[in-house]
Amino acid sequence: MNKIIILLLICISLFSCATKKEIVYFQDAENLNLKEIETSFEPIIEPNDILYITVSSMDEEVTKPFKRTIGSEGSPITNNIQLQGYLVDSEGNIRFPVLGTLPVMGKTRGTVEKELKTKLSEYITDVVVDVRIINFKVTVIGEVKAPGVFRIQDERVTLPEAIALAGDFTLDGNRKEVTVIREENGVRKVSKIDYTSSELFTSSYYFLKQNDIVYVEPSLKGVRKSGFIPDVPALLSLVTVILSTVIILTR
Repeated sequence: MNKIIILLLICISLFSCATKKEIVYFQDAENLNLKEIETSFEPIIEPNDILYITVSSMDEEVTKPFKRTIGSEGSPITNNIQLQGYLVDSEGNIRFPVLGTLPVMGKTRGTVEKELKTKLSEYITDVVVDVRIINFKVTVIGEVKAPGVFRIQDERVTLPEAIALAGDFTLDGNRKEVTVIREENGVRKVSKIDYTSSELFTSSYYFLKQNDIVYVEPSLKGVRKSGFIPDVPALLSLVTVILSTVIILTR
């Protein structure tokens, strides 16, 4: 009887332990040696993006017709950079002073800058154009320490960076199944990422896009915590009490 009890306790103890393969990140990272690093990532403009476009020249007077002004100078509205931006409508266009309606959806910032510069060069000889997406954000929820919506200033964020912004995984986070939800061309895509594998670095989801949602699922341990029996240690304590009672009563 005692041997059976000891065996049961050992089995439960082993079951309650997490393995190294479930916890350690990027376990085969040595396979990444000498692989070319992707450095040319640039977000694609989508509907509902807000573009902040600056037009400049040595003679600022000639740029005034191409600058958007909302409200009177110095008012609270003009100090809100998002209200000074150009909203990409549902058809993928913006309305730009003098030039009118311009299609931008599906293009990179660099492409839009070049196209604007070409059009504005007809009016301004030394024109300089800069385009930024000012509402670039990603959402991280689930088993992370500080879930939330994070605005990205430089429009470039990787999945590891997003997880770090959210405070890293909790102890109950499932590192082998991190879900990324993405919308492209009106279609919602869902992908599962294994954070313990170095294949993450070659995934098309390594660089996050604007409005991506990252969801960290609970591990089996986390799922148990939400059930009737809170956790394996609690189960172990319960079994220990029951077995102790049985031993006392059968003596």
